[in-house]
Amino acid sequence: MTAAASSGRQADLHGEPTREAIAQLVQAFYEDIRAHPELGPVFGAVIGDHWSAHLERMVEFWCTVMLGTHSFKGNVFGKHMQIDGVRPAHFLSWLSLWRQHTTQRFDGLARERLQQTAAGIARNLYYGYFGVFPRFRYEGTAAIDVLPD
Repeated sequence: MTAAASSGRQADLHGEPTREAIAQLVQAFYEDIRAHPELGPVFGAVIGDHWSAHLERMVEFWCTVMLGTHSFKGNVFGKHMQIDGVRPAHFLSWLSLWRQHTTQRFDGLARERLQQTAAGIARNLYYGYFGVFPRFRYEGTAAIDVLPD
């Protein structure tokens, strides 16, 4: 058994995860989002009973990013700018959960790309909401502070 297998991580073959691994990541991540005391209500207010469709779209998004499938079509920024009640702390919680899940499941370049892409998305959305580009500060997998860039 490899170290990656024994730690529960997906194998990091050529730095690219599989569609199945991405689907597992998305499912587990959004289970934690739904259960989160601050993020759950914000996401739930927008998604309502349409979690299955949202998860499918998120799998397509991350497959487009990581596997080059070009299967995601949409306006990430525009969709998110319609959400009310977003606070700076939400970005820290979202990034922390994402980093925890990607660290548990991936190694090397795949983990780095997943985390950097999420940080870039968070940075742009944060700017859209609050008018400043943030610099997120981390301790381990936890995003602990937002500093002006």
